[in-house]
Amino acid sequence: MKKSIAGLVILLSVGMTARSQVKVGFEVSFKEPQAHYVEMEMNISGLVKDYVDVKMPVWAPGSYLVREFAKSVEDFSATAGGKSVKVEKVKKNAWRVYSAKSNAIKIKYRVYGFEVSVRTPFIDEQHAFLSSTGIFMYPDGLLKLPSTVKVIPFKGWNKVSTGLEPVAGQPFTYTASDFDVLFDSPIEVGNQEVFDFMASGVKHEVAMFGGGNYDKERLKVDMAKVVEQATAIYGENPNKHYTFIVHNFERGGGGLEHLNSTVLGASRNAYNTPEGYLGFLNLVAHEYFHLWNVKRMRPIALGPFDYDNENYTTNLWVAEGFTSYYENKLVLRAGFVDQKAFVDGLVTAVANVSNTPGAKVQSAAESSYDAWIKGYRPNENSNNTGVSYYSKGEVVGLLMDLEIAQATKGAKSLDDVMKAMYLQGKTLKRGYTDAEFKAMVEKISGKSFTDFWAKYVNGTHPVEYDKYFGYAGISIKNQNEGNNIPYIGVASKKTEGRIFISAVSRNSAAWVDGLNVNDEVISVDGVGVEAALERMPVVTSKKPGDVITVKVRRDGIEKDIKLTLKASPNIKLVAEIQSNAPESQVSVRKGWMGI
Repeated sequence: MKKSIAGLVILLSVGMTARSQVKVGFEVSFKEPQAHYVEMEMNISGLVKDYVDVKMPVWAPGSYLVREFAKSVEDFSATAGGKSVKVEKVKKNAWRVYSAKSNAIKIKYRVYGFEVSVRTPFIDEQHAFLSSTGIFMYPDGLLKLPSTVKVIPFKGWNKVSTGLEPVAGQPFTYTASDFDVLFDSPIEVGNQEVFDFMASGVKHEVAMFGGGNYDKERLKVDMAKVVEQATAIYGENPNKHYTFIVHNFERGGGGLEHLNSTVLGASRNAYNTPEGYLGFLNLVAHEYFHLWNVKRMRPIALGPFDYDNENYTTNLWVAEGFTSYYENKLVLRAGFVDQKAFVDGLVTAVANVSNTPGAKVQSAAESSYDAWIKGYRPNENSNNTGVSYYSKGEVVGLLMDLEIAQATKGAKSLDDVMKAMYLQGKTLKRGYTDAEFKAMVEKISGKSFTDFWAKYVNGTHPVEYDKYFGYAGISIKNQNEGNNIPYIGVASKKTEGRIFISAVSRNSAAWVDGLNVNDEVISVDGVGVEAALERMPVVTSKKPGDVITVKVRRDGIEKDIKLTLKASPNIKLVAEIQSNAPESQVSVRKGWMGI
């Protein structure tokens, strides 16, 4: 036994030594940015084999869809020892280089990037956004290797912004400790405006591409407030530096979190409106909160990553949904909204989930697991078959937070759970299971959450909003209650003066009596198309039980469909914070809001 152990140790040490001698370096350049290409050169030394397989990820962590980045690769070629060698594609995202035990392999390829998003490469004559999973390859089985990246900006470009560590004395050259870090570090190249601020002891760089009517001095102050509030929840900020890459477009949106950076999409001319500015700060809060939630405190399935396949988890309602919930708490605590606006926003979130027919079909856990096949592939029936783990998770976070505050009389909140789970993951050096998260909630609150999990995590129980908001002395009124509003149950879109049905709600009159998506509406009870557009959402002159006739054109054939109107099932909630609430409820409110 001792000899076997000793032999294994020697074998492992030899393997580790051999691996440590392997070096990987990239050179990134641009010959035709106007045609949306980036030129990639990958140099591998010390990997002495008959052949080497290099692979490109098929998805980007944080965006749960197989995107097949390899589809954008062209002109893959290689040399070994300075001589051209045979290469062949052996899988959808893998190329084999027949290196014949050469110690030096050089691989060249081009990547086309012309999709505007926070998760895909985009290159044009103005700048290059290099989403790393979409441009870098790795030697198969060697994700733990360090690498260097040298960026050669196109002529006239003079800035590079990234969370990667710079190499001293080498301009635009960076290092990554392993490929997980490299794939988690987007790169912006161009002439972006760059400014920085200090918050929570960390330097934060903001790289603004696309111009805009933002006030950078105001942003420095307000973004710092968000950082400070997020850090206060967890008690520490794990970064030495952090980079915001902001793409300002005519109409922009979305964000994607990374280990020490984020990419944000914004509308360049919305910063000077109250709604636009608050929306941007909400986005900053959301993506920055991910620095802990999911990037470090993560579901166990999300790391180490399998870059070849889907990584399934039932816990995106925590990873994304709770992050959506916490963006509300951060902007409240930073002073950007008052208590009334905070509550109103959450009440609207509850109503939106309650009014989604699919929320009665799909649980938060199921929505998380099915993200790969449903979340990023919506169709005309998605609203009937599922619910977003963002929106349902936000509501679950709200209810859980209030339940914890109620159980502890305001002494504890979901903040305490998030911090404890972060520290637990840091100690265990792994992600959490659903059972472990539930156990921590029960430990912090001192009560069982088995019924809660059955209702709101694994089940589709209606949201008991009266009960939960009541804990904090907030009364909720459903303004639609008792109104018996007639309801058809369709959404419509107008195209070149013609009206088409774009969605049909489950169990509505349209659903039961047979209106279809893509039907062109000709008239409603004999009223022409323009007036029909106004009458489709709610037929105000009718009452439930009345029968109306909708003339449609389907596949070029006109037909009359009789609909028996139903009462609208949708709720419209209004909240009132009770100023004379009992002290017990005020304590819960204070503990929950944290102000």
